[in-house]
Amino acid sequence: MNGWYAALAALLPLAAAATTLIAHNRPRLQTALSLGFAAALLVDSALLFAAVWRDGIVVVQASGWAAPFGITLAVDTLGAVMTLIAAITGLACLAYATAEISEEDRRAFFHPLSHVLLAGVCGAFVTGDLFNLYVWFEVLLIASFGLLVIGGSKAQTDGAVKYLALNLVATSLFLLATGLIYGLTGTLNMADLALAVPRIENVGVLNAAAMMLLAAFGMKAAVFPLFFWLPASYHTPLVSVSAVFAGLLTKVGVYALIRVVTLIFTHDPAWTNTLLLWTSGLTMLTGVLGAAAQNEWRRILSFHIVSQIGYMVMGLALGTRLGLVGAVFYLVHHIVVKANLFLIAGVARHLVGSMELKRSGGLYVAAPWLAILFFIPAFSLAGFPPLSGFWAKYIVIKAALDERGFWIAAAALVTGLLTIYSMTKIWGEAFWKPHPDGAVAATEAPRAMVAPIAALAACTVVIGLFAQPFLAVAERAAAELTEPARYITAVLGARS
Repeated sequence: MNGWYAALAALLPLAAAATTLIAHNRPRLQTALSLGFAAALLVDSALLFAAVWRDGIVVVQASGWAAPFGITLAVDTLGAVMTLIAAITGLACLAYATAEISEEDRRAFFHPLSHVLLAGVCGAFVTGDLFNLYVWFEVLLIASFGLLVIGGSKAQTDGAVKYLALNLVATSLFLLATGLIYGLTGTLNMADLALAVPRIENVGVLNAAAMMLLAAFGMKAAVFPLFFWLPASYHTPLVSVSAVFAGLLTKVGVYALIRVVTLIFTHDPAWTNTLLLWTSGLTMLTGVLGAAAQNEWRRILSFHIVSQIGYMVMGLALGTRLGLVGAVFYLVHHIVVKANLFLIAGVARHLVGSMELKRSGGLYVAAPWLAILFFIPAFSLAGFPPLSGFWAKYIVIKAALDERGFWIAAAALVTGLLTIYSMTKIWGEAFWKPHPDGAVAATEAPRAMVAPIAALAACTVVIGLFAQPFLAVAERAAAELTEPARYITAVLGARS
């Protein structure tokens, strides 16, 4: 049964896409099916996480073809927790969308595309094969491009073209690297690659393939200097679309980086970790400086995605178990917080009519409930105790100090201070100062918008106040990543 949970994580969203497409001319039925399948994915991913936690790594060999010859699904603790958090985010954003999208947006295949996107995300988290990871990346890219252009405005088209152009470069590099690796090893099964790569004699070609793969995943993750596509595109689509993008898409890139660095490209860790560490520092600083210069909600939040990705890559680059604990904890915390902040930006626009800070104001008086809901994720992002972001930052910075990485710890602390500046700028302009027109347009928002925001804020509070269970999950994920023999044995069995 455990294998079915893994397979359904990818199959349920595909089934959802097909059924919502069939129900295209019946709006209520389509919405009900969309939310029903999203809830089913959440249940399935929770069962998958419980199975991995109870029984260890879940492996499925499709059609009974043993690895490395068949299609392999392999879900360890990291894959399971990422699938679960993706399902939570997907359900929250789809619920929010029921109050946001117009009939025209719905008829532009919003629901089918959203579920294809979730299929790509979850498929990437459960696959045990490099080529299938590429396939799920392509699925994700096609769906995300379709969602970006819903509405058809000039800004959306412009953002979508930039998004598509760089992501096509990334997928081309991914495909080229995959071909080189297959030519060198004769396999694309990740567990099999972990055994084959150390035996390769042509290290020059191997390093070239590794660089192409890291660059491809770095573009997906939006690390320095490959991040410019993100702030150019994430402020243009529907709020529910930008929220699910903000929560999940870059994290697929970070997940892929973690997977290949800890499992496959382990032959020269000093060089790889040094490259990633400098990249993480520059990503943190350039992202947060970019955010400080912006005056629009989603542009600020988009640059902050970049800066926060730096913390996750920093945890990976430190090359220690504690660093990986921090990276995994940060992934979970940030997906929830960032998706929620984008949803809150949408509610703020609903109330004041704009996301430009200069044209906003008065929200603290008009909608104090929104001020509370903003305060939780915003100051969690900034690292205020006892919210989840404090623990995430504390772990990665402690891991850096343990390794005498004083400069990267200093960069992380400076980034945290500048994050506080950006969050207080939004607070001061949108909530604290009077509205430039004298009063906000509305004081209430649809329940379908508020409920997902409140649920995600509650998740942030729970992760912060009851951090120990989440830390235990991150520790177990890190232990599996630093001891890849467990993963290899689970996939290849006695052959390993």
